[in-house]
Amino acid sequence: MTFDLDLIISFLPDILRALGVTILLWIVGSALGILVGFVIAVLRRYGPRGLDLALLAPVELIRGTPFLVQIFLLYYGGPFIGLSLDSVTAGLVGLTIYGAAYYSELWRSGFNAIPRGHIEAAQCVGLNRRQTLKRIILPEMTMLLLPSMVNMTILMLKETAILSIISVPELTLAVSALGTKYYAFVEGFAILALVYWALVEACSAMGRYAERRLSKYRFAAT
Repeated sequence: MTFDLDLIISFLPDILRALGVTILLWIVGSALGILVGFVIAVLRRYGPRGLDLALLAPVELIRGTPFLVQIFLLYYGGPFIGLSLDSVTAGLVGLTIYGAAYYSELWRSGFNAIPRGHIEAAQCVGLNRRQTLKRIILPEMTMLLLPSMVNMTILMLKETAILSIISVPELTLAVSALGTKYYAFVEGFAILALVYWALVEACSAMGRYAERRLSKYRFAAT
């Protein structure tokens, strides 16, 4: 069996369209997951005890079940409760919910990692809770959490491949169609692996760049 490069080139427009869908779902799903996760972490930390417990249950449920099961229940089980979503919307919602659960735990660990003395010092100079969060906690948390956030964002990219199971027109589905139509599974999945590897390396490089910039800012501020 030989690697059919001409076949890959002829199928390239479909692969690029699917790649665009994958990147869009990844970026938007990760961004929304980070935002929703932050809100959950803030509510759990600063809200009443009952709210903390109420939010803990769904977070642990999401973290304790496979994403494949979650997306199946959302897409195929949603209509039973009046929630009918097209595949792309279901994929985006599923990624957001999945990511939010994990990102919220990262944010929560960041809150817990801030020394109590830093918060007390902010209170001593007259900063209120919102100002302390904005000027003290968030800048320190960003440095502490950036590597973990980058790792989680990479995992979110890889989870987009599961969305092919509900017919989201993303990269894995396009490659599977190529293999099924032309029996070119080796060529297709080799390209798939290379593309995911390139995206992961790009995300890692941006994370390292952000770490260097933040480190310079941190040292300059001190």
